[in-house]
Amino acid sequence: MKSFTQYRDAFTLVEIMIVVVIIGLLASIAIPAFQKVRVQSQDKAVMNNARQMAAAADQYFLEFGGSSAALNNLIGATNYVKSINSVAGESYPDFYTQGVTITITGVASARTITYSP
Repeated sequence: MKSFTQYRDAFTLVEIMIVVVIIGLLASIAIPAFQKVRVQSQDKAVMNNARQMAAAADQYFLEFGGSSAALNNLIGATNYVKSINSVAGESYPDFYTQGVTITITGVASARTITYSP
């Protein structure tokens, strides 16, 4: 007959709790880092969209003159930008004025990004 100390086939409750604590610590380190990378990625994509809109507005100003352009004159199948994909629920201005800073609001319902052409 085997003694109690010879039955070592399963994990003890303490060992399982230690593993859970280690996984919790790793998650507490990884999740904020992931969120930071996600926010930076969204901001870069929105900034790229703003650059495209500023370039489209500049082309519109050169072609038609004037100093302001409506959003629907810049985006479309036959216009300067085919489409702008929303990255984080942001909203772009309806009008673009030459030399004026572009402000994109509602990025992830929390941030505002500005682009100075």
